[in-house]
Amino acid sequence: MAAGPSEGEGTYADLGPNETITRRTERWRGVSALALVAGAAGVLASQAALVVAGAVGVAFAALANAARPPELSLALGRSVSDADPDPGDSVTVTVDVTNTGESSLPDLRVIDGVPPALGVESGSPRLGTALRPGESATFSYEVAVARGSHAFEPALAVARDVSGTAERARRVTADATPLTCVPTLEAAGELPLRAQTTGQPGRVLTEIGGSGVAFHTTREYRPGDPLSRLDWNGLAKTGELTTVDFREERAASVVLLIDAREQAYRAPGSDAESAVERSVRAAGSLYGALTDEENRVGIAALSPEPCWLAPGVGTAHRAQAQELLATHPALASTPPEGTYYPSIRGRRLRRRLPDDAQLVVCSPLCDDGVVRLLQRFDAAGHRVTVVSPDPTDGATPGRRLAGVERRLRLSTLRSAGIPALDWRDEPLATALARAGRSA
Repeated sequence: MAAGPSEGEGTYADLGPNETITRRTERWRGVSALALVAGAAGVLASQAALVVAGAVGVAFAALANAARPPELSLALGRSVSDADPDPGDSVTVTVDVTNTGESSLPDLRVIDGVPPALGVESGSPRLGTALRPGESATFSYEVAVARGSHAFEPALAVARDVSGTAERARRVTADATPLTCVPTLEAAGELPLRAQTTGQPGRVLTEIGGSGVAFHTTREYRPGDPLSRLDWNGLAKTGELTTVDFREERAASVVLLIDAREQAYRAPGSDAESAVERSVRAAGSLYGALTDEENRVGIAALSPEPCWLAPGVGTAHRAQAQELLATHPALASTPPEGTYYPSIRGRRLRRRLPDDAQLVVCSPLCDDGVVRLLQRFDAAGHRVTVVSPDPTDGATPGRRLAGVERRLRLSTLRSAGIPALDWRDEPLATALARAGRSA
């Protein structure tokens, strides 16, 4: 496919939707001067060929200067192969361009408005063609989809006259819904939770004696105790009737806390996922796993932008969680522009947390401030578990030092009794399985 205008799309960066600009390209700039020089040289040298060449050049330059670009009237249609893809999928974008005007377009160039967060994998979002009135042309390309709602921008169309001296540019819009990519919330493994629960039945083992499956203690028999919990072996040995208590299983109230401060937008390389992207992906997987275990789950973020979804269950709550993880501005793919005030945001989060809620924090632990914050939450009675995506590598001495500092922060949390999972360059399920074996 042909490239876009030689001056590049940046020439029309300020051109608004459905606005039109006409300009001279200066493609034949200097032709008149050269023609006059050639003609004068021909006269002085008595060379008829040079005189004729000069006259032709002057005539051509005059025609070029008098040229006007064709009227630009286009209809643009855009379709995608999948309007609701999963993160990482490839989607084919097909663009149809129709000349709805009465003028032929001998040199038409179109650049589609690809959303900034989507990368073109194959094909080209540019078209170079010629269209007679009523004719259409089609081009397509593939994009790699990232989470979020991605609206296509108006396409840039540039039409030139036959000589290429003048051009008319216009932003052309198309009726199209945004390309929306939401996390699937599929469980990627089980994360061991802390023994802080609600009064509702669930699957988190507690230190409360009662009915269950894991042995807790034996106690003196009380009238009304179920026969299934009587210790018949003890009765045979001692002649005393006792009752077996098991560790009760109850539901937990969990808030998934995503570190989305500017410090967390780090990656081991320029083409690698940032720690925030990995944290959002982990939060989606953990939401699915924890709700599958009958726990109430909410979502929050450490960010200048307030972000909060109270713990809950059910289909409607799940849809809210998907929408938040996909589109909330606090979890954008680029670092926030606002300032994060840790004391203010920390107090607001503590006021919102239910008394019986524990925290599962997804953070790369890139600074000491987040470690102190998590220690305060844990000391205040909100048990903390950390899943830490590793954004470091050993490519440079500075990065190796950052890796050492991060490992020290992991050690500090563990020494304080806070479980901290080091999520390296591996699937989350692998890291969770390792955590389960060591729990």
